[in-house]
Amino acid sequence: MIAGNLLAGLMPLAGDDEGFVPPGPDDFNLEPVGPYSEFEFLGETMYLGVTKPMIQIVLAAVIVFWFFRAASRHRAMVPGRLQFAGEGAYGFVRNSVGRDIIGSHDFMRFVPYLFALFFFILLNNLFGAIPFIQFPTFSRAGMVYGLAALSWIVYNAVGINKHGLVGYLKLQCVPAGITGPMLLLLVPLEAMSNLLVRPVTLALRLFANMLAGHLLLILFALGGEHLLLHGAMLVKPVGLLAWVLFIAISFLELLIQFLQAYVFVLLNAMYIQGALADEH
Repeated sequence: MIAGNLLAGLMPLAGDDEGFVPPGPDDFNLEPVGPYSEFEFLGETMYLGVTKPMIQIVLAAVIVFWFFRAASRHRAMVPGRLQFAGEGAYGFVRNSVGRDIIGSHDFMRFVPYLFALFFFILLNNLFGAIPFIQFPTFSRAGMVYGLAALSWIVYNAVGINKHGLVGYLKLQCVPAGITGPMLLLLVPLEAMSNLLVRPVTLALRLFANMLAGHLLLILFALGGEHLLLHGAMLVKPVGLLAWVLFIAISFLELLIQFLQAYVFVLLNAMYIQGALADEH
């Protein structure tokens, strides 16, 4: 009897034509904003136009530039609140990521890149929690692969510039201290791991966390709403619990958004350090 009531609460009621449609990856395929054109590609409808994530990418770049430009415009020995915040943010990336990972000899020339990358990713992640935006830009895979490709170019260019093409490939593909037939197995594995797989895993880590976290928030928000409005009386407390979990996960998601930006930049610093190292 109880199981029947629970099932009735989860299924659409008689007369409720819509029912509950669970969220899925299609919820992240946003239609373009403003004028656009449609075309068919491999049986799928494609759109040609400006989408919300594209706008967010540009908006994040403008906000990051504006904030740190404003924070550094009127520098003083005794910093104001804005300068203090800017210096603290800069010092965090400079010291905790750049100097500690790359090393005190080479780190300064990479700090601008790591600094801009961290706050650009962080703000785009936080867009998922900002009211009226509420969409993490990097839940779209194409956006993340662009960043990963840039990172791949940077750390490989750094290594080639220091060691030369042949020397860099040797450092990346030939493990130190290994000789003989084992090289036939290890060289392809090292080449694949260091040169091909790194940008893919770098992108997937950020993309998957942003997609899964936002999908979970949508599920608890819409599922809780459906149970409260359309569910049987017995399951309405479950809808309320879903809303409580939605709020709790929203705060957890803020931490994850920060950590994913930090991990992305930390791995970039590690890859740069590895490209500069004389041996692995």
